Amino acid sequence: MAASSLWDELVVAASTGGSSGTVVSICVFTAVLCLCLVAGHLLEENKWVNESITALIIGCIVGALIFLLSKGRNSHILRFDEQLFFIYVLPPIIFNAGFQVKKKQFFHNFLTIMSFGVFGVFISVAIVSAGFYWLLPKVGFGKLDAVDYLALGVIFSSTDTVCTLQVISQDETPRLYSLVFGEGVVNDATSVVLFNAIKNMDITKIKSGVVLKVIGDFLYLFATSTILGATIGLFTAYVLKALYFGRHSTDREVALMALMAYLSYMLAELLSLSGILTVFFCGIVMSHYAWHNVTESSRITTRHIFATLSFIAETFIFLYVGMDALDMDKWKTTQASFKTSIGIFGVIISLILLGRAAFVFPLSILSNFMSGNSEKAPITFKHQVVIWWAGLMRGAVSIALAYNQFTFSGVTQDPVHATIITSTIVVVFFTTLVFGFLTRPMISAMLPQHRHREPTGGRSTGSNSPKDEFILPFLGDEDASGSGSGFVQAKRSISMMLERPIHTVHIYWRKFDDRFMRPIFGGPRSY
Repeated sequence: MAASSLWDELVVAASTGGSSGTVVSICVFTAVLCLCLVAGHLLEENKWVNESITALIIGCIVGALIFLLSKGRNSHILRFDEQLFFIYVLPPIIFNAGFQVKKKQFFHNFLTIMSFGVFGVFISVAIVSAGFYWLLPKVGFGKLDAVDYLALGVIFSSTDTVCTLQVISQDETPRLYSLVFGEGVVNDATSVVLFNAIKNMDITKIKSGVVLKVIGDFLYLFATSTILGATIGLFTAYVLKALYFGRHSTDREVALMALMAYLSYMLAELLSLSGILTVFFCGIVMSHYAWHNVTESSRITTRHIFATLSFIAETFIFLYVGMDALDMDKWKTTQASFKTSIGIFGVIISLILLGRAAFVFPLSILSNFMSGNSEKAPITFKHQVVIWWAGLMRGAVSIALAYNQFTFSGVTQDPVHATIITSTIVVVFFTTLVFGFLTRPMISAMLPQHRHREPTGGRSTGSNSPKDEFILPFLGDEDASGSGSGFVQAKRSISMMLERPIHTVHIYWRKFDDRFMRPIFGGPRSY
């Protein structure tokens, strides 16, 4: 009885707010986070469950307990704040994704990733928005304006990078991981930029040039954000190499890398750029240069610290979404009937499936066609199905954008907006649980022969080694083949470059990197 009474007091204190309530909320939430870690460890070998699903389920259970103990007053101990999400929770996740990414795989599939992450979002937004405009009134829900429909298109076109990365193994299926991972990051950045452009768009003054302006603004934001992230990463690498912090303190090395990474994100937000893209490319550049300029102990420390911060942030997100699913304030505010709610849910799921299929399969076919006779392995139909399925999950970015558009500081009194928020939460919960449950078994069933066998970089394991491929276009005729004229060899080299543009760019970049970049910014030479 005493323990039950103490718990009741804690719940009441957490629900009432104030300094005491804040401390209690943080204590309880931290304890639940620890519980998620323990549960995730115990379920590590379970092929059906991942960390995201575990956190969601625990969050839902804890939310139900809080709801019962508070006698229906509350279901969670922290109120969602999209600013908190974008400023504190998202940066470590995206930075770690860039810092840990296998750069060779990512850039080898760069054009395909960009087509999925940029053009795919525009295609999906168009289909989902048009579908909402046409279908929602048919299920008895149609009190939205044009900007809301476009915003909904972006909200439900944003894939969940966090959950997808936990489902697909980077070691077992490296190319699949590279495509899904890269698309997820670019998709998030594109969705946020497009969402902000839609919010700032005056729907009453749409002219023929507005679409081109939106596309131009996006390209500007993408380019400037990438340049900013790379510049800060290079500056950090140069400072670490020139000053050699490690001779006095390895703590300063780690602190400088972490703070400069966060500075890149905040500076991008200050300049109204894409913080997601900036911190992602900052992570890539830091891992390529700065990481080699610190001591061995700092290298180990940075990898573990960044991965740990990312892991905690991911768990925090899904734990909160699980608690928020039982927020009675939103459910009481919505006036939609059960039939209408089921109809809205069915429309959303159907459009998510259709919108993703509309670009994954055509763009995969286009990518295979553009690859031509290159040695890059094609995206098979089974790969396409897995990519389509893995990207069906919706997560924290969808939640944050929905709160940003349809609530004020996490609260709404509009029944229509409350219905959208609750529908978004249900869709995130459903897609993460159902598609998350089925993705890993699906990959194992569809691609059993590819486990631990997929060629590195997506290339075939023919007679030419990666080193041969790197050297061949730059060798003379006697070195390359031992016979034949220089003209024939030059013609063959030019043909290779035209057929394999990404590979050619990579070759020239490696030579430029070894000759000019690494001597200044650090890192081992390629040869």
